[in-house]
Amino acid sequence: MSEHKKIVLALGGNALGNTLPEQLKAAQVTAKAIVDLVDDGHQVVVVHGNGPQVGIINNAMTEYSQHNNSFTVPLSVCVAMSQAYIGYDIQNALREEFLNRGEEPPAMASLVTQVRVDPEDPAFTAPSKPIGNFMAKDEALKEAGERGWIVKEDAGRGYRRVVASPKPQEIIELKAIRAMADSGHLVICCGGGGIPVISQGKHLAGVPAVIDKDLSASLLAQSMEADMLLILTAVEKVAVHFGKPDQKGLDTITIKEAEKYIADGEFAPGSMLPKVQAGIKFAESGRGRTALITHLQKAREALKGNTGTRIIKE
Repeated sequence: MSEHKKIVLALGGNALGNTLPEQLKAAQVTAKAIVDLVDDGHQVVVVHGNGPQVGIINNAMTEYSQHNNSFTVPLSVCVAMSQAYIGYDIQNALREEFLNRGEEPPAMASLVTQVRVDPEDPAFTAPSKPIGNFMAKDEALKEAGERGWIVKEDAGRGYRRVVASPKPQEIIELKAIRAMADSGHLVICCGGGGIPVISQGKHLAGVPAVIDKDLSASLLAQSMEADMLLILTAVEKVAVHFGKPDQKGLDTITIKEAEKYIADGEFAPGSMLPKVQAGIKFAESGRGRTALITHLQKAREALKGNTGTRIIKE
């Protein structure tokens, strides 16, 4: 069994599903993977995405405001809503999984988390982060025309709305996250990458953006001095020549090798690229820090060194 580690775990979209019924079912599967790690003695802090969910919430709030002549709910508020909505399901699924194993659930909490971004980040002039459901091209163009959205094709899976995705600079509730984790709590935080805020003197103001959850997880892992950043996604290993006859899964790569693959365009933006970039950021932040990318249901085996892709400093 692997040595006990402090792990920041980033959950991909496959861990949550796209609808309420899908999310409830997916959360049960996700809970098994998380509880496996806790049972193995690891300290785990959970970060999750919110791509479909925040889009659904934002659409619902927009429809409500249009039909009731009400003010439009800001995207930052929708991110906050999604944190509670998703955290609620994850907490309940975790509690049930512990009880199913005959174990007393540890103290758990989902923390509404703000993440400061730079108002001058160039991402605000070049939206790239997909949110909401996948759409056919005709539907996407129709929505773009009616709602003023920017839509883009997403990794061959259809079209989605895209919004600004600024880089995370500071996790506002870091002290609380660290205190809870160090006292044995299982913490769910930085949901959807965190609520994006900018500093205006003493005030933190929400901005219309979605922060990439893998980059926020990487920043959290660095800030908490974690041993590992574990990114769980829909594939067992990072691959080069993805989708081609000569596709090759990667086992362990150095930062330099990962950067070379990025320069060669091997990883799709909005898909595997931010995961590898997040892994690089964490691996280069300190000696002995490892980023591990693997499939949700392979987490335990990956930690034992049997699968997954590891990104190391050298």
